[in-house]
This record gives sequence, structure tokens and C-alpha cells, in this order.
Amino acid sequence: MNSEADEDWQRPGPTPEQRRLDVYTGLAATVLALFSLTLARSAGAFLLGPPPSGPEQIFWTVAVTLPLIWRRRFPAAVTLVVSVAFIAAQARSAPETQIASWALFAALYTLGAWGRDRRLSRRLRIGVIATMFLWLGIYYATTYTTIPADAFARAVGPVPPLLAAMVNGVLVNGLYFGFAYFFGETAWLAARRQHEVQARAEELRRSQAEVREHAVVGERVRIARELHDVVAHHVSVMGVQASAARRVFDKDPVKARAALSAIEETARTAVDELRRMLGLLRARDGGPERENQPGPAGIDQVEALVERAREAGLRSTVGVYGDPGPLPESVSQAAYRVVQEAVTNALKHAAGATALDVRIRYLAHEVEVDVTDDGRATGPANADGLGLVGMRERVATHGGALEIGPRAGGGWRVRARFPLPLPVGRPA
Repeated sequence: MNSEADEDWQRPGPTPEQRRLDVYTGLAATVLALFSLTLARSAGAFLLGPPPSGPEQIFWTVAVTLPLIWRRRFPAAVTLVVSVAFIAAQARSAPETQIASWALFAALYTLGAWGRDRRLSRRLRIGVIATMFLWLGIYYATTYTTIPADAFARAVGPVPPLLAAMVNGVLVNGLYFGFAYFFGETAWLAARRQHEVQARAEELRRSQAEVREHAVVGERVRIARELHDVVAHHVSVMGVQASAARRVFDKDPVKARAALSAIEETARTAVDELRRMLGLLRARDGGPERENQPGPAGIDQVEALVERAREAGLRSTVGVYGDPGPLPESVSQAAYRVVQEAVTNALKHAAGATALDVRIRYLAHEVEVDVTDDGRATGPANADGLGLVGMRERVATHGGALEIGPRAGGGWRVRARFPLPLPVGRPA
């Protein structure tokens, strides 16, 4: 409760609704105190001695209770005013003591619960309580000689009657002030804990918002890479085919028409893949998902990539080694994208490439795709390019290994290995 963090925290001031409630409470306490004063005067209950004049009795009654209308706005000032007025009223033998005592209790409690400066609040409450006990001692000392001789005529206990009365007064006041102090501290601590809970909840909301923002950025980058893979490959193939058609347009119309037909087919395929991706995005965003939506391309469609490379003029071969088995969909898609990016790079960046070789190897615990060409690079590989970064991340996501670089005998190689999950019960 007295930690450094607690000392540094300041409770926010009261809300407008709480301020209005304090005004109503202070006014109600004042009216009730005036009514209690009327009853005390009517019953002649002047327990503190001969009372002052009527207007002065009213003044002290109002002075003790009315400041409660500002108790949460200015708790320290209200506690000082109420304490001074309380002692002064008793010194002047003002007959109203019941509501005044509760007003002092409320002031002390409010200072503990709402005091913004904890050190000042604690010292002020301790000071007020010590002053009240000092005043109690002074009161006992000054009224000792005025006690009637028969005041304790019916006393029968083992404790001397005067001592019993004094100890009882100290005990009652000790409980009174102790509860005021304790409940004030408890209320402030509860407000502190509520603030911590709200702060943590707000921090959690901010953290979740940041996570969502990062996820959106990551998704956008992933979509950009997927679009790069799809569009770059098909546009590269179309560019090569268009170049071939231009060269033979006048000399061999048949070959030119075949190249144009291949461009048309490649464009249609690119549009279909883009439509497939947009359909998946709409479904992921909660939009209507089309029935019979074709799934993402997998390793079983590598042959179609090689065929398009053939149509672009490369001598392309594809070989499958080992025993093909079912692959996890994510691994199949990642392998297909690696091959697609490698074929695209061979068409775009490998100058003088005439041959393309794609090999798929099904090994004991992994699947490997190996793409090589016989061209030469037109420039240094861009390690930060979307294509290469996309390949690395796809392979790394599955815990695989990726090799990209020139071959010793000339040309370029892209080789990726994806580990496969072991069947249940099969030893590694």
C-alpha cells in the first residue's frame, strides 16, 4: 500500500455526477444536523455544559457539516475546516454532537480515499487524529473538577469509575478514528487497483490493435508476393511469346498464330489465377465464397508451368523421382510457387537460356524441387526482391532449406527441400 508506485499515482478528481452528489449529501447533513440541534435543545441535552447563544449554536452546527459539499473536490481543506470547527464547537459547548461526529468521520474517510497527495493525506489524517486525542485529554483535564460527587454512585465494577470512563472514551475514539483511517485507505487502494485493471485492459487493447495491424501488413506483403508470383510468371511468358511472334510474323504466319494463341491462353490462365486469389481473399474477408472455387495451385500442376516454358521457346523437361505420395497442402503450394518463381526468373533474367530442367524428388523424409537453366544472369541477384524473399519465407515457414545461385558448369539453379511430417508410429 505504501509502495513507490502507489505514492506516485494520483486518483482522478470526482466526476460531475459525484460532485452533484456531494452537494446533495452536504446539504442533507446540514439540514439533519440542524434538526438534531433542535431536538437537543428541546430535550435540554446539554452534555458539554451550558450552551452558547442560539445563533452561535446554529453557526457551529453549519460550520461542521456544510463543508461536506466540497469533500471530494478539496478533501484536505474540508478535513481541516471540519476538524477545527468540530473542536471549536465542543470548546464552546455546542449541543449538537451526533451529526457533527459523522461529519468528521466522513471528512477523514474522504481525505484517505480521495487525497491526491498521499504523503500529505497520510500526515494530515495522523495529525488530525493526534490533535483529537490531545483535545480529549485536555477535555478530561479541564472537566475533572466539575464532575458531581454522585456521578458514579451506581458504579459496581472492579475498575475505578473515573478510569473506566476515560478508558472507554479513548477506546471508542480509537475505534472511531481507526475505522475512518482504514476505510479511507481501503477505498483509495480499491480505486488504485481499478485503475491498474483499466490500464492493463487498455494496454491489451493497444497490443491487440498492433498485432492486428502487423497481421494486416504481413497479409498485404504476402498478397503482394503472391500477385508477383502469378503476374510476373505469366507476363514473362507472354513477353517471350510475343517476341517470338514478332520475329516470325512475316516469315512464318503459322508459328506466329501459334505464338499468339499461346499468349491468349497464358493471359486467360493469368486472369483465372488472379480471379482465384481474389475469390480466396473475399472468402477470408467474410464475403460470399463461390461454389466449386478452384483451390490454389500445387505441385501436381508443375507440368503446366513447364509446358508454358516450352511454348515460350525453352527446351523444358520435368522429371519426378522417388515414390510420389500425398503432400500437405501447404507444402504442395509452397513447392509449386518456388518452381513458378524459378521458371519466371529463367524467362526474365537468364540471357541466352535455351533449356530448362525441373526435377521433383520424393525422398524418405522430405520432398525436393530442383530447377536449373543454361542461361547467364543479366545482373546480380536482388536478395531483397519480392520473388527471392517470397521463396525464402515459404521454405523457412516449413523448416526447409533453399539454395539459389549459379551452377559450376554454367546456368542457374534453384533447389528447395521441404521436410515432411512422419507418419504416426513411424520412427525417425
